[in-house]
Amino acid sequence: QVQLVESGGGLVQAGGSLRLSCAASGRAFTLYNMAWFRQAPGKEREFVGAIRRSEGSTDYSDLVKGRFTISRDNVKNTVYLQMNNVKPEDTAVYYCAASPGFITTIPRDYLYWGQGTQVTVSS
Repeated sequence: QVQLVESGGGLVQAGGSLRLSCAASGRAFTLYNMAWFRQAPGKEREFVGAIRRSEGSTDYSDLVKGRFTISRDNVKNTVYLQMNNVKPEDTAVYYCAASPGFITTIPRDYLYWGQGTQVTVSS
């Protein structure tokens, strides 16, 4: 079992920055690839980006590439999502997720989920 707890959400103006954190506890953090997803009201949950457990390489959705950065600290068992130049369309609940398998963009491929943190971007 892995427990994930997100934090850092809030209200930010368009063009601003925000950093989300996801703290993991339970089984060895380094066993898991970690991803961020988001879900806006009335929309399906969508992939934001992910970071691999070993070498720390990353993948991003085209919607956030160049603006968002994912990193992980395997000592603190924490993964981060740095959001820069945010846009109103980034407004959503952001979730972190853990997978013992390959990184995919499909939510059902991820085994563990946090409770989510709300990000609201004002125009």
